Amino acid sequence: MASVKNLKKDIHYVLGDIIQAIYIHEMATDGATPQTEALLEETLTSFDELIEAVNAKNVENKKAHFKGVYSKLENVAGQLVEKINAL
Repeated sequence: MASVKNLKKDIHYVLGDIIQAIYIHEMATDGATPQTEALLEETLTSFDELIEAVNAKNVENKKAHFKGVYSKLENVAGQLVEKINAL
């Protein structure tokens, strides 16, 4: 991983694309449903948690910490995409 800046950009881009996919699904169907609202809330909560983890200052091994955050991003994004596909 090159930098914290790039990790933050990855979080923004990946979760931003997921939010966009949720909105596109809402526009293509009959609007917002409780499922899409819950999925949107889950995405925003995940975003907040990941950014908070990146900004943590009391980390001993930063390299391992950031790799863990990146792998968590991959897992969360994969789960959210599966939920979008199931709609």
